[in-house]
Amino acid sequence: MKSSVVRVPFVDLSFQHQPIKDDITQVLQSVVKRGDFVLGQALAEFETAFAKACNVKYAVGVASGTSAIAIGLQACGIGKGDEVIVPANTFIASVIGIIQAGATPILVDCELDTALIDLTAAAKLVTPKTKAILPVHLYGQMVSPQALLDFAQTHNLIIFEDSAQAHLATKEGYYAGSVGKAAAFSFYPSKNLGALGNGGMIVTDDEAVAKKARSLRNYGASQKYLHVELGTNSRLDTLQAAILHLKLPYLPDWNQMRNQAGEMYDRYFRKLAHPEIKPIQNYSDRGHVYHLYVVRLPDSLAERREQIQTALADAGIQSGIHYPIPCHLQPAFKYLGYQSGDFAHAETLSAQILSLPIFPGITKAQIELVCQQLLEAVNIIIKEGD
Repeated sequence: MKSSVVRVPFVDLSFQHQPIKDDITQVLQSVVKRGDFVLGQALAEFETAFAKACNVKYAVGVASGTSAIAIGLQACGIGKGDEVIVPANTFIASVIGIIQAGATPILVDCELDTALIDLTAAAKLVTPKTKAILPVHLYGQMVSPQALLDFAQTHNLIIFEDSAQAHLATKEGYYAGSVGKAAAFSFYPSKNLGALGNGGMIVTDDEAVAKKARSLRNYGASQKYLHVELGTNSRLDTLQAAILHLKLPYLPDWNQMRNQAGEMYDRYFRKLAHPEIKPIQNYSDRGHVYHLYVVRLPDSLAERREQIQTALADAGIQSGIHYPIPCHLQPAFKYLGYQSGDFAHAETLSAQILSLPIFPGITKAQIELVCQQLLEAVNIIIKEGD
């Protein structure tokens, strides 16, 4: 019998927003009272606070995570004729940002166990035109900072981090966004630190990069009505910045809750030792902030993944796939010349992965229900195939 009630939503923001709803109203009213809706005081205050939280000197608020990549790369001097290495198994915004900066994306495969960029494969793609590598800290886990720094030094490349899913993630003593020359964050509502709409941020330790980014986001203006370069209109709204600044102090606790939920999922799957379900591996311990909790299904069940999702939905459990089509097989990027089979790991994962509910406030009972229903669905399909 199909359930008409959502027992475990994929994302539930009420746990975060309900306790601070009055504070949200208050900070919004403060902005309204000041009337500085664009490049206002709350934005400047949030930029300072977010930079400090990421252990960098500067932060520049922009309209979206995609804009953060495009403007950030331009601010780092990346543009026409330059190549940027980026994993194929990322959201298309990573690639679109490179293209909007005027550069050429060079796609590379990922590692199967972590879904993170394969730096060994990336090394084979470096050419004289390669100017940067854009590692994606996917699902909330950082690519090894030391491995990235060694790679960049060996090949004389800029590191530009896509940290859209990794707010305050840590590894090897680094925060996401503090490893390379600059980094991009997204504040899409479902992110670990989410706005009540769109938003993004560029972070850097380089004053020149920050200055250039501030100009580019605001029509290329060095001062009002003096436009020294061809910029764009991409500014983080003051209202959104005020909300994000309010939420920022809660983020470490919310991330800890996500990490604990990830550990609960891991323990449950380890205890069952079910060979058909393999969680994406966490090699970052408590530094993993679990924007998403992703498991791999075996090839034998990949074609039945939709059936598994339907069974979960019938039990009142929402799920997702991040991402069902790797970038090199997206119709929009056909002109780049990639074909099926070019990136075996990315294609394998796109067929196998399933994202399970995870959010601050998810309960042990909810996690157990998700796991039980997933295993039940998998076992039914396996028996049907016997």
